[in-house]
Amino acid sequence: MSVRPMAYETQFFGFTPQTCMLRIYLAFQDYLFEMMVVVESVILKKLEALPAVQISRFEIRKSTEKFLHFMKARFDQLFEKMEEVLLQLVLSIPDNVLLPEDRVHQQYPYSQEEFRALQDEISELQQQCRAEAAAGQALRAELEEQRAVQAELEKVVQWFDGLENVCREHGTGNFKESLVFLTQNCKKLQDVLRDVEEKSKKIKKHQQLL
Repeated sequence: MSVRPMAYETQFFGFTPQTCMLRIYLAFQDYLFEMMVVVESVILKKLEALPAVQISRFEIRKSTEKFLHFMKARFDQLFEKMEEVLLQLVLSIPDNVLLPEDRVHQQYPYSQEEFRALQDEISELQQQCRAEAAAGQALRAELEEQRAVQAELEKVVQWFDGLENVCREHGTGNFKESLVFLTQNCKKLQDVLRDVEEKSKKIKKHQQLL
């Protein structure tokens, strides 16, 4: 079997020419073996019809195998020549033939330096795309955060609106005065709570002494 690399032929046929030749060789070989089995069975039947001929099955098998080796040696010699002819004249692509999918290389030839420069440019563009994608993701995250803050601010505005309405209902129209009023009331409540806590502590101490 030829071991010459035939990459261009493999691209065109979809299989290596050497693989094709190997399959043909195995097919012929299998046919030769099957033929020898048929020949042996025919010889055995003929001998059964001739009782006077004393030849054992072992001798027939030995002769069949010897003939098989002879035929296989001749077949290998012939197949070697056939393989050479097929690989050169049938399963090979001439050097001056260009496949359709490779014509673009002929129309737009590139040197090694130009190809490396093109690869570097592609790599740089990929990095820019990744950076822009990351920036876009960061902007979307910031936008979501702004939306969340805006929602909280709207809640605060609604709370102040509700507070202003409550103040109006209680006769306080000025919002600033309302805040002052609420602050004073809060301080009074804190004082009351402080007094309650002090009295509660005194009562607990008195109960413990009793």
